[in-house]
Amino acid sequence: MIGWLEGEVRQWWQRGARQGVLLVCHGIGYEVVLHQRFHSHVRGLPQPSDSPQRLALFTHLQVRDDGWLLFGFETDAERELFRELISVSGIGPQLALGLLGFFPLPELVQALVQADLKRLSQAPGVGRRSAERLAVELRRKLAERFGPAEEVALMDVAPLPTGALRQDVELTLAALGYEPGEVHQALAAVATDQDVQSPEDWIRGCLRWLARHQ
Repeated sequence: MIGWLEGEVRQWWQRGARQGVLLVCHGIGYEVVLHQRFHSHVRGLPQPSDSPQRLALFTHLQVRDDGWLLFGFETDAERELFRELISVSGIGPQLALGLLGFFPLPELVQALVQADLKRLSQAPGVGRRSAERLAVELRRKLAERFGPAEEVALMDVAPLPTGALRQDVELTLAALGYEPGEVHQALAAVATDQDVQSPEDWIRGCLRWLARHQ
């Protein structure tokens, strides 16, 4: 499985409804399919004239009888949502890319969790039946994975602490009487502060946020 690529952009391409990049990594060129929004964003970035553009991608490899397709994503969260989308019966990679290219990631997750069929149906190729199928099969799974709406809105730009750091913060706040849901929301809010690093910083930030929202 090819899960990550980093290399030089040799060519941008567009073929019918698909678009992507030819990415050269250690002398090998990989054709990677991108969704429209990411493709347009990266192509528009200013680049030094004296050096080739470099690009790093999380990737998903799909093996089919008629060939292999490699899909590229800006973040791991975006790739994981793509995998969830194509796991739904009747939802193929092109429709999943259409959703990811039409909605920013937090907005798409919110629409799925809230079963907002009207909103989902705005994406190209997504009819009401497809929207219903996606909401029915994914809303609970995504709500459990991404948490409450506050964290969904922040997840793409503000990673939460992990491992021992997160455990220390959660245990301390639990000992002070806070419920898991409250702690989860506080962590998501404090994650936007780039100066927060140590467990003490996280705990102080969470306590300030919790005090304001009680």
